[in-house]
Amino acid sequence: MKKKLIFVVVFVIMAASFVSCTQNCKFCKTVTYENGSVINETAESEYCGTDLLTKEATPDITIGNLVTKVECR
Repeated sequence: MKKKLIFVVVFVIMAASFVSCTQNCKFCKTVTYENGSVINETAESEYCGTDLLTKEATPDITIGNLVTKVECR
């Protein structure tokens, strides 16, 4: 019984360590350009997993000469 319990505990710890190493995270900010020049940008925030995918999928917004987009690094 103890061997099974130890095996399960070790397996859970190993699985958790693999998941944390493969998580994709980036820092993103919203930048507004006017005629190609930056006129405003927000502070960077870290996004991971589904939040990152959602942030990167945000379309650019164009109003006249202003273009607002999300940039991630």
